[in-house]
Amino acid sequence: MNLPQTQGKTMSDAWDCKGRPAEPSKTGGWTSAAMILGVELFERLTTLGIAVNLVTYLTGTMHLGNATSANTVTNFLGTSFMLCLFGGFVADTFLGRYLTIAIFATVQATGVTVLTVSTIIPSLRPPKCIPHTGTPCIQASGMQITILYLALYLTALGTGGIKSSVSGFGSDQFIDSDPKESKQMMKFFNWFFFLINIGSLGAVTVLVYIQDNLGREYGYGICACAIVLGLVVFLSGTRRYRFKKLVGSPLTQIAVVFVAALKKRHLDLPSDSSLLYNVDDGVNKNKKQKLPHTKDFRFLDKAAIKDPSIAVANKWNLSTIADVEEVKLVIRMLPIWATAIIFWTDYAQMTTFSVSQAATMDRHIGKSFQIPAASLTVFFVGSILLTVAVYDRIIVPIVRKVLKHPQGLTSLRKIGVGLFLSIIAMVAAALTEIKRLKAAKAHGLVDNPAAEIPLTVFRLVPQFFLVGAGEAFTYMGQLDFFLRECPQGMKTMSTGLFLSSLSLGFFVSSLLVTIVHKVTDHTNPWLPDNINQGRLYNFYWLLAILSGLNLIIYLVCASRYVYKNKRLADEGIQVDEEDEPTCHA
Repeated sequence: MNLPQTQGKTMSDAWDCKGRPAEPSKTGGWTSAAMILGVELFERLTTLGIAVNLVTYLTGTMHLGNATSANTVTNFLGTSFMLCLFGGFVADTFLGRYLTIAIFATVQATGVTVLTVSTIIPSLRPPKCIPHTGTPCIQASGMQITILYLALYLTALGTGGIKSSVSGFGSDQFIDSDPKESKQMMKFFNWFFFLINIGSLGAVTVLVYIQDNLGREYGYGICACAIVLGLVVFLSGTRRYRFKKLVGSPLTQIAVVFVAALKKRHLDLPSDSSLLYNVDDGVNKNKKQKLPHTKDFRFLDKAAIKDPSIAVANKWNLSTIADVEEVKLVIRMLPIWATAIIFWTDYAQMTTFSVSQAATMDRHIGKSFQIPAASLTVFFVGSILLTVAVYDRIIVPIVRKVLKHPQGLTSLRKIGVGLFLSIIAMVAAALTEIKRLKAAKAHGLVDNPAAEIPLTVFRLVPQFFLVGAGEAFTYMGQLDFFLRECPQGMKTMSTGLFLSSLSLGFFVSSLLVTIVHKVTDHTNPWLPDNINQGRLYNFYWLLAILSGLNLIIYLVCASRYVYKNKRLADEGIQVDEEDEPTCHA
């Protein structure tokens, strides 16, 4: 191994578990990375094992309505991803990635354990419905709902903390400047993506089958054991890990610039931008990329004004112009970030109403085996893997020849393809729902939501497949876009931006469901408790229309966006391509 001369026998920027300079031969590398991958595999298995089949538990066991159940699922997932921002802030500012993963994995294990216990103790769930007796189902009580929410949101908190730090802590185990370890790091991210999908497949097949056929207590119990096992594996690698110093959260930098600008909002900007505060050697020490001064969002430039009335300058009243320009870069990315939210709203339907549709349809393969309703998500996961393979092996070579783009489609084009596929998916979902309702009416099953409609569940495959393909393009495009366009000093924010758009997509779904349910409930309900008496297809049409309008707005924003490298090149600033990250699936 050709280690850099500055490293020697120990590393200057990493320490072992005892606080000593880390020795590359005794710390980090694939041994450490494998243990970190283990906790992410079990986290994915646990979170998705709960979420993907949660809507059937809420409607069938807790006796909640379709709209309420759908919102509970989307709020749970939305909170999980939004808490990644909180987890990242805690890791970067206070605890470090190792302690953040360890503590939040413990929190998640606690949440899943409480959920498992709630499925075992009879008093923590309402009594079972007795079919054909005319006795109405008793909805879960306030206390029972409280215990359920406690379990779900402890799980969500744990998920946010783990997801925010696990990929970053994994990359800390490799030396960027060492060619051999740099290649190993790239393999780490490939394995990271692979194990996420393996965990997803295990959740939507094995765990869902156990929940539906053996009982929720067994399915959730396996989830609890899985995350505990992941935590044990993670902690067992403590002596092998490399630890790096806290770098501070990019969110703090953004807040600092805005606060400093607001404090000096009454001051006039100097005509010469060179009079704004800057410290070249400080910029170099922080390894921040040189950025030209820009004239847009000039209000933020006031954060870099030297105010003589301030006796003692600190970061909350004086920012460097380099910090200001980094914040401006993030602001320029926000329209692209915002227009991706509606895609994740469409995505959310695959874990809610699409599962409710599947529960009413013929799910038999042969005479004896019945597919669990939530296991239709396997087509969703399979579509993601197939799309990534087709893109890498077929689309990229074609694009290289036709468009002369060495890396295939640009990040903005990938996102555009994903948004377009989501529109087609919602159209397919609406048409399938119309067909399902016609079959229910033809066989007199409209008033019996528990009856099986003689229509194969495989008619739902197109909507799962299209959303899965859309996610592959949107996921790759968003990560690539945020990684490349985020300022060099704020790279840890790239994952947070991606996950926050996903989170808001789930919350927008909850908002739309709430509005639609309230507006239509008293006339011609779209989302009644008995899905056979509703007009779910109208909700899908609504999403298709919103997605179409969103695509138009996105195309306008994307056409006006100037990539960071082009902006720097236009200013005559040389860009080191080796410093630019690439998103590998």
